[in-house]
Amino acid sequence: MCVSPALFSFPGVCLLHSVRPVSFAPRSLSLSSSRSPRMAGWDLSVTVEDLGPDAPPVTLSVTSDLHVGGVILRLVEKTQIKRDWSDHAIWWEQKQRWLLRTSWTLEKYGIHADARLLYMPQHKPLKLGLPNGITLRLHACFSSPVFQTLMGICRMLNIRHPEELSLLRPLEEKKKKKDKDSAEEIYDLTEVPRSSGTLITLHSLSRPDMHTYEEWLSRPCLYNGMPAHFADSPKMEAIYKMLSVTQPPPAPEVVAKQYRPASVVDKAHINGRWLDSSRCLIQQGIRENDRLWLRFKYFAFYDIEPKYDVVRLTQLYEQARWSILLEDIDCTEEEMMLFGALQYHISKVSQSEPKLLSSSAAMDDLESALQSLEVKMDGESSSASEMLHVTICFRPKKLTLKGYKQYWFKFQDTSISYYKSKEESIGEPIQQINLRGCEVAPDVNMAAQKFLIRLLIPAPEGMNEVYLRCENEQQYAQWMAACRLASKGKSLADSSFQSEIKSIHSFLAMQRTNPSSHGNTPANDESINTHSLVSPRYHKKYKTKQLTPRILDAYQNVAQLSLTDALTRFLQIWQALPDFGLSYITFLTNRFKGSRKDEVLGIAPNRLIRIDLGVGDVVKTWRYNNMKQWNVNWDIRQMAIEFEGNVNIAFSCVTADCKIVHEFIGGYIFMSTRSREKSDTLNEELFHKLTGGHEAL
Repeated sequence: MCVSPALFSFPGVCLLHSVRPVSFAPRSLSLSSSRSPRMAGWDLSVTVEDLGPDAPPVTLSVTSDLHVGGVILRLVEKTQIKRDWSDHAIWWEQKQRWLLRTSWTLEKYGIHADARLLYMPQHKPLKLGLPNGITLRLHACFSSPVFQTLMGICRMLNIRHPEELSLLRPLEEKKKKKDKDSAEEIYDLTEVPRSSGTLITLHSLSRPDMHTYEEWLSRPCLYNGMPAHFADSPKMEAIYKMLSVTQPPPAPEVVAKQYRPASVVDKAHINGRWLDSSRCLIQQGIRENDRLWLRFKYFAFYDIEPKYDVVRLTQLYEQARWSILLEDIDCTEEEMMLFGALQYHISKVSQSEPKLLSSSAAMDDLESALQSLEVKMDGESSSASEMLHVTICFRPKKLTLKGYKQYWFKFQDTSISYYKSKEESIGEPIQQINLRGCEVAPDVNMAAQKFLIRLLIPAPEGMNEVYLRCENEQQYAQWMAACRLASKGKSLADSSFQSEIKSIHSFLAMQRTNPSSHGNTPANDESINTHSLVSPRYHKKYKTKQLTPRILDAYQNVAQLSLTDALTRFLQIWQALPDFGLSYITFLTNRFKGSRKDEVLGIAPNRLIRIDLGVGDVVKTWRYNNMKQWNVNWDIRQMAIEFEGNVNIAFSCVTADCKIVHEFIGGYIFMSTRSREKSDTLNEELFHKLTGGHEAL
């Protein structure tokens, strides 16, 4: 009898390409009575999923030295089903592990007669909710760590840098009475070949051509602006268009149905739903056809090239838009009107220019604009003055009862010094503050002529908060540009100083009310639905007829922007918000040194913040670049972090697993290691070491 390679195609067994007789592996399959009593045969039951839910387990007579590949061979022979079994593997239910090392024996795995084994496909359908509200049904790998599964999904959807995203369990939606019209439309991608999305899934097979994957990271191969598997049919092209083109503003009832966090604690509960990137889906209770969300988890966006990142950029905009509409991130009233105007403009332009992101000129414009998001300020020389002198109001703490005090400030190199008066500036300053490594955030209200600069200054025990109040727009633009440069370790002599000032003026111009445009602004526009453009709290505060003219007034400042520029402006303003990038984790039994109160840990791309739940204030801030080490006691689920200056913090969490905090910290440190020279290579091993914890060991 000869063996058909199509019939017995499974990983890890050299029979895959063999057509030789069964005598291929007599040692593994023989049950000779000449063996010692220790190798006596025993019955092993394996449930074969393909036989149906009501089918009894298949019983095999095995010995402990039989390798897993031999078990699969016998199993397939006994089922007598002719099909491709290459994607199937054995799942051990009690131990919650896949038997992917097919050369290992049953004895080495520790499998006995009472083991509950299931032989099933490694790839199964999964419902995936995207940031723009679209739900896809696709095949995902249930046997690989979630990070590798995510890499396959992102490759299928043409999203580069999958390390910035992750999967999380969705929030339970409020179930209302019979709502037959709310049946969700699901777009099917299960017919897409696994080779289009699966990068590393079967541990027993050799690794794929990593050069090909690195090429995809830098320059994915596109046909008519989309991956080949989306160009197969008009239906698939339509799905890709929904992934890569911004969606119209959501209907008010859709916004009303969404979960809105009412407090920091509510936001923290959402972050407790992230999946463990080191474990596979089935180990985390995810089953076939379950629903998960795909979201940007790490707010450190890198190497965005709109020519190749159309889907990535669009989904990033959609996630940013929903964070504004659902009040996941706070913004001022003026900023909310500008967000609404930009959404309105993006919706109008995307309908008239749906293919704008495919044009090379637009790509160059957006790429250049996105580089400004990273505050690129490289240069060697400038005609700008190397020193700024000005009288500025100063407040050392945000919530102090004392108001601002006026001092004479001097900005030189990367430091600011302040004096009681201009006359005393020739002597020693009251204090000199080095801004290298500080956090700089705007706090501006053009209507109220409020120009504040918020500084978080590194200190031995965390971060000190300082506010500078400027007198006017010109002063604000100069000092804001200087502070941003200083935070990067660059002086006022840097060539980008003037361009940074110009960029800040441009940003302020969008928020400025333009009285001359009122005559050209329609009193009402029926195409504007304010419920879809601003968050619900503003509809409680204002009537629609009050909001519409304000949005249209802000629209006059952005109406001439191209689609690419409008998207970029939206993301710039979003990233400039004070609370941008903060992910909150609740600790019900915190053990910060000197405190036993319930508190919240905020995790940002470059720092940790400690928040007092009693008053909602930031108690302390620590930067990652001052971190010496962090440790996790996995037995008691406690984290300990050591910073420079003999600063140590330790805490345990209850509502969120400490693995989530560990992954956030390790993930952001990994993001900081990326560079232009290494942008074509994803160091998966390093990511796993930094985020995997005991799984990585």
